[in-house]
Amino acid sequence: MFPPPKHCIISIVCSSFQHLPLSVYIIHLWLTECLSYLLFHTRMMLSCHKAFMYARFTFMSNTCIVEKKQYVHSKVCFIMAFLVYIVIIIAFLDTFIQLPIIAPYAESVGASSFLIGLIIGVYSFANMIGNALSGHWIDRFGRKKMMVIGMLTAGAMLLFYPFANSGLLLFFIRLLHGIAGGILIPASFAYLSDISTSGKRGKTMAFSGASIGTAAIIGPALAGIISSYYRTEVVFLLVAILFFLVAIFVVPRFHESYTVRENRTFKMSEIKTLITKNTILTASSSAFSLMATMGALTFALPLKLENLGHSSAMTGIVISTFGIVAIFVFLSPLNRLFDTYTPKRVILIGQLAVAAALMMLAINETTVGLFLIMGVYGIGFALIFPSMNRLVVDASDKHERGKAFGLFYACFSLGVVVGSTFVGVISSIPDIQLLAAAIFMFTFFTIHYFFTRS
Repeated sequence: MFPPPKHCIISIVCSSFQHLPLSVYIIHLWLTECLSYLLFHTRMMLSCHKAFMYARFTFMSNTCIVEKKQYVHSKVCFIMAFLVYIVIIIAFLDTFIQLPIIAPYAESVGASSFLIGLIIGVYSFANMIGNALSGHWIDRFGRKKMMVIGMLTAGAMLLFYPFANSGLLLFFIRLLHGIAGGILIPASFAYLSDISTSGKRGKTMAFSGASIGTAAIIGPALAGIISSYYRTEVVFLLVAILFFLVAIFVVPRFHESYTVRENRTFKMSEIKTLITKNTILTASSSAFSLMATMGALTFALPLKLENLGHSSAMTGIVISTFGIVAIFVFLSPLNRLFDTYTPKRVILIGQLAVAAALMMLAINETTVGLFLIMGVYGIGFALIFPSMNRLVVDASDKHERGKAFGLFYACFSLGVVVGSTFVGVISSIPDIQLLAAAIFMFTFFTIHYFFTRS
């Protein structure tokens, strides 16, 4: 019911001036008031609807703008991550491509057996020095600049290999080459961690592991093919050209992920703070134990296969099995577990798998068993590598991430040096060497298990 018209009484009083009957005139006034009431509220409803639609349009527009910005940002991060994976492949290709050729090349320039061993080992030792020293520079000058410096320096060092006419000169070239490589790798991983989102860091590090695995598979095979058709020096020149091309055409496209606002000087207290972080200690000790056992594996397994009567080609296939399995885990949907479960728990499972694989390798004598066991080793490696890298990312802020990755990869390189030396000192029997490596990894598993629980 609508309220009666306000001027009905006036209409009744003035009815004598109207030509229409009073009842008809009252009805006419009533309908007029009702129509005015409806028109007024209709205008109000239209105004409210217009305001609502405008607010909704504005909200949707702002939402679309935000979503578009997020989409563009994610797309840029994806492109940058892809380019960093290329840098990582080239950086580790530099390491793996020299494995089958550096000893024969050192022998060809007149190096003694003792000096050949030093030439092979000094690269990893220099890597460790470069890793440890470069962290502060990465945080001070930025990731992009240090990547360019590392690639150009490493490429320049590779150009000197063909001019090495003695074992001693080759030793010093390898020393400087290792330091340059030690600058590049922490800078690349610091940049990659800066552009990764918090919910996908494990997956991002899994893809970086796949990049390293790709270099490990391609490098030795490429070196063998090139050195068989051309001179060994062509291998060094090829990698140098790759470094220069990436440093000139790829890295400049990066957007610097971290810019220092002040001229930071080196402070030992910052290193002590990182070392005392439980998460950094867990990641660094995991890297050390993983690479030490891998050094033991690459030392002892070829000797074991030789004793079993297998050719060097079969040795290469067996060792590459773990890399293929690891790459499958890195690239398959299984990589989601690196963001689903805590890194420390995944590392423990991986360490147990590596220790079990090394122990089974020590007692196994069948060819099929070797392939299966190396598959288990590959799974363990695939579980450990992205998880320990993610620990470093989670435990460090941007202003200290370069130093954190520098310390982490210094332990990584130290493990490479210690592993083969450790088993070589213990015994000359491959099965005992593999068993010692298994005990070594199981010891670190036990320490990490109780350390994590406490």
